[in-house]
Amino acid sequence: MPEMGNSLRAAALLSFVVLSILVSLLISSVQQFGARVSHLSNATLAAVDEEQSASLRGALIYQLNERRKEIIPLLLPDEDDDENGQSTGTRLSPQLDSSLDYNLWNEIAHGSRKAHMGEMGCDSLVDMQAVEVLGSGYTKLVVKVNLSGGQPVALKLVNEQGIDMGKCLEDFKDPQGCRELVSYKLKKEIVLLQRLQHPNIIKLKGHCAGDAGGQGGRGGERGRVTVILEQGNPLQMIQLLQSPWEDRFRVCLDLVRLLHFLSQSPLGSVSLLDFQPRQFVTVSGALKLTDLDDASAEETTCQSDADCTLPFPHRNFTLPCSPRGVCEGLNEKRNIYNAYRYFFTYLLPHQAPPGLTHLVDHIMNSTGELKADINQTLEAFEHILLLYKSGLHLDNLPPSIIRDYTVMRGMGTSGNVEYRCWPSYSQQGCVLSVHSAREAAYICNSHSQCNSFTLTGQKTWTGRLLASFRSSFSHLVPDGTSEVYVKKSKAPETSTV
Repeated sequence: MPEMGNSLRAAALLSFVVLSILVSLLISSVQQFGARVSHLSNATLAAVDEEQSASLRGALIYQLNERRKEIIPLLLPDEDDDENGQSTGTRLSPQLDSSLDYNLWNEIAHGSRKAHMGEMGCDSLVDMQAVEVLGSGYTKLVVKVNLSGGQPVALKLVNEQGIDMGKCLEDFKDPQGCRELVSYKLKKEIVLLQRLQHPNIIKLKGHCAGDAGGQGGRGGERGRVTVILEQGNPLQMIQLLQSPWEDRFRVCLDLVRLLHFLSQSPLGSVSLLDFQPRQFVTVSGALKLTDLDDASAEETTCQSDADCTLPFPHRNFTLPCSPRGVCEGLNEKRNIYNAYRYFFTYLLPHQAPPGLTHLVDHIMNSTGELKADINQTLEAFEHILLLYKSGLHLDNLPPSIIRDYTVMRGMGTSGNVEYRCWPSYSQQGCVLSVHSAREAAYICNSHSQCNSFTLTGQKTWTGRLLASFRSSFSHLVPDGTSEVYVKKSKAPETSTV
């Protein structure tokens, strides 16, 4: 019995040892399997991440190339010329094979290595002082700065907090690549400002681009693009609506002159796809287009007139399909109608001079119905300007109207009792532009408060005189630049001072 007990204990011990070995082997196997699985999982995840990263890089590179394709044709001549120098109407292939094209592209992409023709570069931005933010949008930020010499300019740069930048980072997770992608709108604008130079387009003073390869120019961080523009004041439509008709007419005239240029520009007929007052500024009273990144010279192809619909919120127009398969005048007509609905409607008819209202009405009808092309529209505007500057629209005013006034030349007034009229060049009184003393007398007669007016010699942009109208004054004072007209019922006194 003891032997049997010993045998059982030996068997139990052997079983325990064997079981322990088996458990140990099992644990070891599980650990090795887990390690292999873990290694395989990490390798798989790394492979997936690398594949996703490569896919994102490829998608970003594709987008960069697409933006590049938009710009390259703008750097090339519009059309091939035949041996006699005549245009053949054939577009050149948008490639960067020639050294000329490469140099142009290199200048835009990497910044001017050497300033030319008086243009500013990165060095001009050293020690600049920011003054205020003029505006910000999906893509760009516009900042007013004073350069080291005190010269004010406007800078356009990528809006790092803008919607375009945010969406790109969300899609591609590449800050450097996204900055380059978003900056293509600025690069396109640089090219367009170089190609489309006109008095009513903002002047490009220069640009600065940090080298994408890592060697940013002085004043330009790597990958950043800055456009340097002349300083303008944002167009304030509310303020403009309260301005004299002459100033409102100037804005509309400048706009028509700009659209006439764009209809036959070096790039062909250019359409402003984002046509809003916020795209314009004024510089010394002149209207200037300041945002060109949404300008397009592409023509709409067609097979029939039905393909040439020009849609607007409240009405549509159908234009003819030309024999060469493009919608005839579509870019031009789009610009004209946008000018009508955003500018002419609000600025042109209200308080137009009585002698010009029939001509203004004709412009409103012809542009609102797209009955006139841009050449005819410009001709109509220039005709109004001619009449307005020459005073020919005042021929119906009786010449004798000025006889009701006594004139004192070389005199001014003191102790004035002013009254207000609207719109006026002065908020404190009634100051209007006139062609002559005869027109001023006509205006004074139409104002019940008016008993005298003064011509100071100051002139508006058309060369018309500024006249100050008042109810009364206490006495006259010597003033070699002015002349005072007083209704003969009044008896002015000359100061002995």
